[in-house]
Amino acid sequence: MPNIVVCYKWVPDEQDIRVNASDRSLDFSRAKYKISDYDRNAIEAAVLIAEKQAGSRITALTFGATAKNSLKDVLSRGPDQVVWTADAVAGKADGYVTANILSAMLKKLGDYDLILCGEGSADVYAQQVGPRIAALLGIPAITFVKELRIEGNQVIAVRKLGNCTETVTVPFPALITVLPEINKPRIPGLKQVMAAAKKPQTELSLAGIGVGLVEVTPKTRVKEICGYVMNRKNVLWKEGSSSDRVNALVEALTKEGVLA
Repeated sequence: MPNIVVCYKWVPDEQDIRVNASDRSLDFSRAKYKISDYDRNAIEAAVLIAEKQAGSRITALTFGATAKNSLKDVLSRGPDQVVWTADAVAGKADGYVTANILSAMLKKLGDYDLILCGEGSADVYAQQVGPRIAALLGIPAITFVKELRIEGNQVIAVRKLGNCTETVTVPFPALITVLPEINKPRIPGLKQVMAAAKKPQTELSLAGIGVGLVEVTPKTRVKEICGYVMNRKNVLWKEGSSSDRVNALVEALTKEGVLA
């Protein structure tokens, strides 16, 4: 009956983000927020383990400027409680800062056997936070996990590595980052949504977890984010036979370097 902590991030819904035509800057003004898709897989993995391991307890853990808005959603997905830290520094936090804060929160909690994270976040997908947390806590990390099971006090995980897989076994405590293919997250029903309001919610401050200025100062700085715009040449081949038009297309693609 492991004590499981699952980390998640509250991110803008990418389908609501718009690209300004004038300068390709991103417009988030109408974007709603959601739990990162990859983290939903981590939450579902935690719930599936708890369903098989009687007495297991799941704690959801998050850090973000608007983290409070995510609490009902995450609790409706199965965790028994949620612990969060909300601070404006989250707006510029990189993997270094996020891992520092989450690991400090975990040290404050103290009692954990298994930590689950998504392989990356839906907004940045730097794939750094999980391994960084494990390094700061001094525990093993298993990444790129597509299958996961618990036997006694150890984790058995199947990692996806390119065109092959690797099976790894480690004892508790351990951190696992999961791939989207590990499961299909369930949609909470009305009963789960109603029950979420009664589950414990705990807020921790940066001072309360012992994080100082050095830990919340990013190592990287984002100068600019531009939306991708595809410029089409709109070249059409209408003259000649079908083979002539195909040959003309191949010749044009070869000149552009698309075909060797």
